[in-house]
Amino acid sequence: MAYRVTINGETRDIDAPEDMPLLWVLRNELGMTGTKFGCGIGMCGACTVHVDGVATRSCALPVGSIGERQISTIEHLSQSPVGAALQQVWLDEDVMQCGYCQAGQLMNATALLTSNPNPSQEEIENSMRGNICRCACYKRINSAIAKVAAEGPSNA
Repeated sequence: MAYRVTINGETRDIDAPEDMPLLWVLRNELGMTGTKFGCGIGMCGACTVHVDGVATRSCALPVGSIGERQISTIEHLSQSPVGAALQQVWLDEDVMQCGYCQAGQLMNATALLTSNPNPSQEEIENSMRGNICRCACYKRINSAIAKVAAEGPSNA
């Protein structure tokens, strides 16, 4: 079936079954491999993208359900002041180890700080709880998010 979707501000025409997860549309149909496959059931967070600014698991979102909603992926994250600040702090603070989960971590953290610029440590931990890091970098992830929240996106 043919769909017209808006991804990272660009309208794209795709031909895919309506039940194909957005993750596979991004990776296989559009060649956007920054969004990762983790568990395939929406539990690990590696496939997190933004749908109208909300952190959403792309492995559990059928392309036929997107409609007019705006999709943003890790490839577009630096266009957001919050996303760019988080990416920089991630590097400055040496947050990641293997890096596999980090696209999803960054997408979730950006959605959090965009909707709540000054979250408490508890709010950060609760928001990030659904993103699994097999290297257990949780303290560094939460610390980096707190740093951007404390300093603001333009100062981090």
